[in-house]
Parts: sequence; structure tokens; C-alpha cells
Amino acid sequence: MASISTPRELFLHELGDILFVERKLADEVLPKLIGEVQDDELRKGLEKHLDETRQHATNVEGVFDSLGEKPEAEKCLGFEGLTKEHDELLGETSGELVDLVDTGAAARTEHYEIAAYEGLISMARSLEEREAVGLLEENLKEEKEALREVESAAKRLTKEQAKVA
Repeated sequence: MASISTPRELFLHELGDILFVERKLADEVLPKLIGEVQDDELRKGLEKHLDETRQHATNVEGVFDSLGEKPEAEKCLGFEGLTKEHDELLGETSGELVDLVDTGAAARTEHYEIAAYEGLISMARSLEEREAVGLLEENLKEEKEALREVESAAKRLTKEQAKVA
């Protein structure tokens, strides 16, 4: 999108941004994390969220459809920064701390997605796009639950690591 000059164009751009994030998570990031983590409970949680993330991408595509638009992902620089930060930190960290690095990255990503969905829902309401609101709220609810699960895992893993150290 060359120029954004209307609220609808901004909404479509932001929608493309979250579509990029959801697709990247489903296709690359979550499978990578699932392969990295050592804790079975954390792995199962990430696998569950991978299934949800695939549905999130489908829901975002459904929002585009409800608007009569073709789903187009927009490269998300914020998310790219989060993934780069994770990769660099992982390279600097001992193997025993991989799960903690990954829970931190997952929590930051969930916060990012929650903020994006809250903004999108607000815009969709202002644009009176009820179908869009419903699909986006479904994603937001699951992102908030995923954050709670990641935070719980992080607390448990931190306690376990503190006992080892």
C-alpha cells in the first residue's frame, strides 16, 4: 500500500500486519520453538497454540473477505524485531536456559499480538464492521489465554532453574 489516507486504508494495513505475524508464527516461529524447548508441558502448550494460530490467520483472512478485500500480508517490522531479538539472545544463552528464553519471547509476542488485536477491534468498531469485530475478538481471547499459559510456564520454569543454580 503506497499511501494511507483513510481510516479504512489504515485498518487494512494493520490487518495485513497481523496477518503477516500469524502466518509467520504458524509457518516458521512456533514450529522452531516447539523443536527447541525441552519441557514437555511447554511444548504441548506451544503445539496447542500453533493450531490456534493457524485459525487466527484464517480468521484474519475472513476479515479481509468480509470487507470485500483480498488478504494481503504486510511485513511487520515490530515482529521481525522480536524474532531477531530471540535469535540473538538464544545464541548468547546456555542450553539449560532455552525454555526460559523461549517463554520470554512467547510472552513478548503475545503482548504484541494483544495490542494489535485491541487496536484492530477498536478500528473495526469505528468502521462499523461487526463481522470483523467478532473474528478479531475470537483471536484476542485466545491470545490472552496463551499469554496466561506462557506466563505460568515461565514462573514454573524459573523456579525450577533457581533450584538448579
